[in-house]
Amino acid sequence: MVAGELVQEHLRADTGAPDDITVGRKTSEPEGAAEPYADATYGAAPTHGAGEVDSTDPALEQEQEQEVVPPDEREAMLPNGGGGGGGGEEEGKKLETRLYCRRFAVLTVFSLYSLVNAFQWIQYSIITNVFTRYYGVSNEDVNWLSIVYMVAYVPLIFPATWLLDRRGLRLTALLGSGLNCAGALLKCASVSPELFGVTVSAQVVCSVAQVFILGLPSRIASVWFGPREVSTACATAVLGNQLGTAIGFLLPPVLVPNTPEDDDLTGHNISIMFYGTAAVSTALFILTVIVIKDRPPLPPSQAQAVLPDTPPEDYSYKQSIINLMKNKAFVLLLISYGIMTGSFYSVSTLLNQMIIACYEELNAGRIGLTLVVAGMVGSILCGLWLDHTKTYKMTTLIVYSLSFLGMLVFTFTLNLDDIYLVFFTAGVLGFFMTGYLPLGFEFGVEITYPESEGTSSGLLNAFAQIFGIIFTLIQGKLTTDYNPVAGNLFLCAWIFLGILLTGRL
Repeated sequence: MVAGELVQEHLRADTGAPDDITVGRKTSEPEGAAEPYADATYGAAPTHGAGEVDSTDPALEQEQEQEVVPPDEREAMLPNGGGGGGGGEEEGKKLETRLYCRRFAVLTVFSLYSLVNAFQWIQYSIITNVFTRYYGVSNEDVNWLSIVYMVAYVPLIFPATWLLDRRGLRLTALLGSGLNCAGALLKCASVSPELFGVTVSAQVVCSVAQVFILGLPSRIASVWFGPREVSTACATAVLGNQLGTAIGFLLPPVLVPNTPEDDDLTGHNISIMFYGTAAVSTALFILTVIVIKDRPPLPPSQAQAVLPDTPPEDYSYKQSIINLMKNKAFVLLLISYGIMTGSFYSVSTLLNQMIIACYEELNAGRIGLTLVVAGMVGSILCGLWLDHTKTYKMTTLIVYSLSFLGMLVFTFTLNLDDIYLVFFTAGVLGFFMTGYLPLGFEFGVEITYPESEGTSSGLLNAFAQIFGIIFTLIQGKLTTDYNPVAGNLFLCAWIFLGILLTGRL
């Protein structure tokens, strides 16, 4: 949908990278030396007690040096360390790897149909006034066309993750692209004032499709791309979805301008948007059938060559969730992350209703585009800062506080009749509010280790959807019954609570 769901994929992408996966290495060293070697591989080298052998011994110095220096990536990924321990000539051979040009086609097709799905999420909300008049429904009814994406995510995220782990990339991709296409085609049959129920059904289908889309960037990157390409590939796949949201803010107001005096013209314009989306979605589904496979004939890296195709049989999603919910710091992060991300979803959904109260609806799309683009820059810069400083709590708290200030400033500049100021404050709000998203995920991974980052990020996203549903409904009601300032102040109060919770982490 938006950055909130997809930031996790950049984190998960590295799970397929050689530097993050280490397979146990059999050696001919004595049993007592095996444990220090493992410590050196997975974390800091252990400190030696006073009763241990003098570290000035030349033989021991050489052994310690071998422990601290990480082994060659290809050897570390292979059983028996590429032949160490006398496993025989056959075991010592390195597994064959290869990069295929097809990987770029897989990445391109996925990024494009992910883009179209994100476009369909926001295409109604950004021109709410047009659809309310055309279908004769309320603002709340149109808001539900965006909220349904959040509602579908909560119960379906873990079944979708299970399907990806157990059945593979191709089936999951076909479901995502196929449902996205089916929803787009169904919308073409809903262009009539009395067929609002049909367009709701179509949007429900699209919302189910996005559950099978959001989890794929990391899988595509890790099973198709080489060690030096995996992060870039994942970021590209994530970028497709974010660009879809940006285009969803920008294009519908242009394709479907407000023509209150002519319902036939409005219907014609809506048809152009729906038929165009359906044509692109159908072409991308056909390309998905042709291009996307579970994995290449040969793995792209030694890491992928030795990874199992499915999770261990003894892995339990249920037990992992129970462990996470017993972690007090993670529970506080769940709530604070849900508040911030839910606020972003609510602002995105209701942006049209906020802007047209003071400015023309075309500016709503442009301001939404500014919000998303500034947010993408903020996500990158905040992630780089955290990688450099590792100050998880302090950085998270500062960005959360700046997001609160950005929301306050945005709220009180809406009525100043200065569109350029609104563009600037919306950019600041998007920069910090979206910039918080990678911080929240990385903080979550930090405080929940060694639990699976897939489970922790799934819970974070689920709470974000729940808060997004609640906030959108309440803020939408306040905006409709009173004014946009009332709805925004409601969010400000909750974001301030999020600051307090973050401070207690």
